[in-house]
Amino acid sequence: MMCAAFSDLLLRQVTQVPAGLRLPPASGRKCTRSVPFLFRRPLSGRRCAAASGSVEPATAGADAKALVEFLYDDLPHIFDEQGIDRTMYDDRVVFRDPITKHDTIDGYLFNIRLLKLLYRPNLYLHFVRQTGPYEITTRWTVAMKFILLPWKPELVFTGISIMGVNPLTQKFRSHVDLWDSIENNDYFSFEGLVDFLKQLRIYKTPDLDTPEYLVLKRTANYEIRKYEPFVVVKTKGDKLSGSSGFNDVAGYIFVKNSSAEKIPMTTPVFTQAIDDKLSKVSIQIVLPMDKDLDRLPFPTAEAVILKKVEGGIAAVTKFSGKPTEEIVLAKEKELRSALLKDGLNARSGCLLARYNDPDSTYSFVMRNEVLLWLNEFSLE
Repeated sequence: MMCAAFSDLLLRQVTQVPAGLRLPPASGRKCTRSVPFLFRRPLSGRRCAAASGSVEPATAGADAKALVEFLYDDLPHIFDEQGIDRTMYDDRVVFRDPITKHDTIDGYLFNIRLLKLLYRPNLYLHFVRQTGPYEITTRWTVAMKFILLPWKPELVFTGISIMGVNPLTQKFRSHVDLWDSIENNDYFSFEGLVDFLKQLRIYKTPDLDTPEYLVLKRTANYEIRKYEPFVVVKTKGDKLSGSSGFNDVAGYIFVKNSSAEKIPMTTPVFTQAIDDKLSKVSIQIVLPMDKDLDRLPFPTAEAVILKKVEGGIAAVTKFSGKPTEEIVLAKEKELRSALLKDGLNARSGCLLARYNDPDSTYSFVMRNEVLLWLNEFSLE
């Protein structure tokens, strides 16, 4: 599961990072804004929510069905007051991730406590499966904030945990984490350390309402996000990096609507092209997540409309600086190339998401993103 990265650096000059874990229980802490909805444990029919697949039946070896049931029930408690059940792990259990290692259950539990203290982590479990006679694999997302840095950067790790079972005790005797974002997952991985440190960079993200999403997979080049539905107010634009039409859609939230209602600001501002020729571009402002399309006031400006975006799966690349047309199109090309290399099929067109006021934000801390909706995606 993810043991601390950078945590032990404070204690023993070795940076440490997290490993595979899972979501908080429904009654626990709220997750961070960028990952606000949860996967739930499947019912007895055992199809996993969130693009998982069925849990394989137990065969020879360990009582896999019981152990799978145990992990579905136990892992949600890894960061709450209850914690995981240490009695299901051998005392000399071996934990490894790319930059962390422990050879006892006490060392592993200490790292979990350190994570809770420094990062406020949330775990989202996508599936638990038997993958061998004495092996169970979990797939997860961990999102956390490093609270010791003033800008509190958000770190996201995705990957799998391979859990080895002791055939004599029927307890877990090993736990090895593999991250999606690096190739060298052996301990000690310099690539893993760099991956961690890169996520500490400053991006200025306004503390405003924003579309809800969960990162399903983070690679070295992009994130795969599952977006919940949201509503936008939109009008015609001129180009991806342009601001034509912005005053019209901004006017809608500043009382230019049928009820003269002032609507709270949100992020980001989207510009969307429907094809690679930029034949039709729109500029969009996201409306607050608690606003339902049917209950919103009508726009009074001509050519300004409301639209519900159904959400779905998007590939996203993040970058800073002023998003000129040349840079945005280059980022789109790079993202499409990376997706094709990984066998993923993106739809035509793209979105540019801008989170900051360009007149009041230093370019090196700006948060910009290029999004491509995917036709399909599986976490298999």
